[in-house]
Amino acid sequence: MSLWSQAKIAAENTPAYRNRAADFFRAASILVVVFGHWMVSVPHFVNGGLEFTKLLAVQPWTQYASWVVQVMPIFFFVGGYSNAASWKSARKNPEKRRSWQATRLRRLLLPTAPLVMIWAISAGVAWAAGLDAGIIQAASRAALVPVWFLAVYIMATVVAPITIRAWERYGLYSVALLVVASALVDLIAFSAGIGWLRWTNYAFVWLAMHQLGYWWNGGIRSLAAPFLLAALGAFSLILLVGPLGYPVAMVSVPGEEMSNTRPPTFAMLSIGFTQAGLILLSSGKVADWLQDAKRWAFVILIGQRIMTIYLWHLSTLIAVVGLSLLADGYGLRVFPGSVEWWLTRPLWLAILFVALFPFILIFGGIESASRESERTLPGPVQAALGACLACGGLTFLALKGSYAANALGVNIIPVALTITGVALSSIGRRT
Repeated sequence: MSLWSQAKIAAENTPAYRNRAADFFRAASILVVVFGHWMVSVPHFVNGGLEFTKLLAVQPWTQYASWVVQVMPIFFFVGGYSNAASWKSARKNPEKRRSWQATRLRRLLLPTAPLVMIWAISAGVAWAAGLDAGIIQAASRAALVPVWFLAVYIMATVVAPITIRAWERYGLYSVALLVVASALVDLIAFSAGIGWLRWTNYAFVWLAMHQLGYWWNGGIRSLAAPFLLAALGAFSLILLVGPLGYPVAMVSVPGEEMSNTRPPTFAMLSIGFTQAGLILLSSGKVADWLQDAKRWAFVILIGQRIMTIYLWHLSTLIAVVGLSLLADGYGLRVFPGSVEWWLTRPLWLAILFVALFPFILIFGGIESASRESERTLPGPVQAALGACLACGGLTFLALKGSYAANALGVNIIPVALTITGVALSSIGRRT
């Protein structure tokens, strides 16, 4: 049975209580990330050599577009909604409660294993073949960049039962505490020059967005609150990038000393509040629009392969660039940001979209398998330990790539940490 047929059947059997808007915004945010990366990562020839640059550095006006295409806050917000709904259901059943983290982690981590292993093998083979070490490292690092976000989201999922308990006891005060902590981190780090302190905002900013998703799950009783949230977010964003001098771009820009994403600043939280408020204001209309069976089936279709699409979209870009190099640099000799470059973008995106399909077909089955298990999955302690190991490995791979200057040409320790973490957290034993 085709994926589309499966999606149509699932659409026809969707229970009435399903929040279709949440699924839509999750799928839409990942597609925006994919097309955004394909647009802003610009490969081109300079002085006879290939370089990757960022469109935001070539044409600074495009930095304002990042206010729209930076949708990671949406994914954490929707993820909070989804995790809350799942945990509330699972804790009614002792076995589901015990294995809840492992069940969620299995869906997140299992699809990463082939990505990490293939890029590790590729690095080793390329090194043995005598390819330039800089090229190997740059390619593998670019392909593995998506896993940095996944590592943060995984840890938010691991602690979800604790943060949900905090929400049930303290409500929006639990969000406010994280918001205040994020603001204080920026204030102290920038005023006192304590740069390392900023890295704690990986927890405060993204947990705040995840915690805000619990609010959505609990039910929003008035449109005034989401409107106020969106307005407050927009006002603080304008204040931060204006008088307070935060970067305009919501993604990292080459050459800039400061980034709003690595690590996240309060500006990222501001744009997240704006996005969350707009989602809450529009979710009812979106849910009504998705009552159409074909539209809803398409959302389900994307959802069935959402991790595969996300994990492999930059590998697709690298593969297309490699094929272009074999074709004497066809398509890579247009100057970024020129009229000709903009006119060729629709074709460039179409080529990348078509090239992504083989990756979906080859690796999508692993994502399907991650949702089905005949094993007794690990409990929360083992799952958390596995998640920590995997996230440590994934973070290092996102920063450094899979290449290392050793006899094998492979960054062995982070690769081993990742694979071990995946096994510990999500495989379990046969029933």
